[in-house]
Amino acid sequence: MSQRVTLASLVLLLALLFAGAAQAVKPDEVLADPALEARARALSEGLRCMVCQNQSIDESDADLARDLRILVRQRLVAGDTDRQVMDYVVSRYGEFVLLKPRFNLRNALLWGTPVLLLLVGGTFILLAARSRRSTATAALTADEKAALDAILRRD
Repeated sequence: MSQRVTLASLVLLLALLFAGAAQAVKPDEVLADPALEARARALSEGLRCMVCQNQSIDESDADLARDLRILVRQRLVAGDTDRQVMDYVVSRYGEFVLLKPRFNLRNALLWGTPVLLLLVGGTFILLAARSRRSTATAALTADEKAALDAILRRD
């Protein structure tokens, strides 16, 4: 019995290891030209499903994802380049539709601001610590020592 369980576990593990991502592309969406279909698949993998948000439109079964897959294929058949197709989809749905956002100034500020704040804060703390060390207390004068000794002797 234990050999069966071990064998079944091994088969299940191998099946999970070699299982690819589920493709939601329906047969009626597939283009006749294999080169265009390959481009469509490559573009679809980079577009986010606006319903699922953690899947590409190529993996999603949502109606909106299907509409986007069809839109991508229509634009490719119309003769658009990959860049033109992506620009068109981004102009309609915003940059959020891209699974990997484009690098631009706004994104650089978004990702760079925390690092910049850490550097500024670290510099401030370092300078504050240095200024505390440099303001050493001055030694007591002879009159101050005598007054302090008098106060301490009273107690």
